[in-house]
Amino acid sequence: MLVVIGLLVGWWIAKRYRARGSGPDEAGARGTEDMVRCAVCGVHLPRSESLVTRDRYYCSAEHQREHAQTN
Repeated sequence: MLVVIGLLVGWWIAKRYRARGSGPDEAGARGTEDMVRCAVCGVHLPRSESLVTRDRYYCSAEHQREHAQTN
């Protein structure tokens, strides 16, 4: 009988511990980032992964050069 009670208490503690770690605070800790659009092809990508020239965003150095040549 003591073993069953011990297992139930352990299960209850584990359940509460897991529920506490999966709340909205955990999702917010990952953070969010602004998405930008490539001026050439229109693909959306995170701002930190883009290349910027004169307030225009590019998904690759090739598109950055291509746009610079046409202007």
